[in-house]
Amino acid sequence: MARYGKEHKQATRRRIIETAGSRLKRDGIDGSGVATLMADAGLTNGAFYAHFDSKEDLVASTVADQLRDNTEGGCPSAALLDEIARSSDSVKRAYTDGQVAIIDDAAARLAPDDPQSARVQTLTVFALMVGTLQLSRALADRQLADDVLDQGIQNALALLGAEHQG
Repeated sequence: MARYGKEHKQATRRRIIETAGSRLKRDGIDGSGVATLMADAGLTNGAFYAHFDSKEDLVASTVADQLRDNTEGGCPSAALLDEIARSSDSVKRAYTDGQVAIIDDAAARLAPDDPQSARVQTLTVFALMVGTLQLSRALADRQLADDVLDQGIQNALALLGAEHQG
């Protein structure tokens, strides 16, 4: 029986992470079992442990991947923040590392001479944006939801602009 090469294993791992990202954001961490996550990737449960030590390992890998490389697929913050807060330290660390990298990049653009001065404010504005997105998704009235999103964007821009002008 021939073994698959390293490239095949990496491609399979990438496929699991990508499909897990969609499922986790749709059904949540607790609502997504290993069997379902593997079926989404077109694989059997038995293949899981060739790629991940545990479901927690997959969740941490997926959260880190989704924050850094898959912004078009939707940020895990709005979909999973409450579950990430109740997750293991390794999942929280993966989220924190990815989020801090994004925040530090934004802070460096806002205050190139002293990015640390903008770090907490940038993170706070991000938190307001996540809350706005979560609220808008929960509203049954689509017009109201759109209005909340529009105002949230204006509020974020105003907060950032007021702090970093002149």
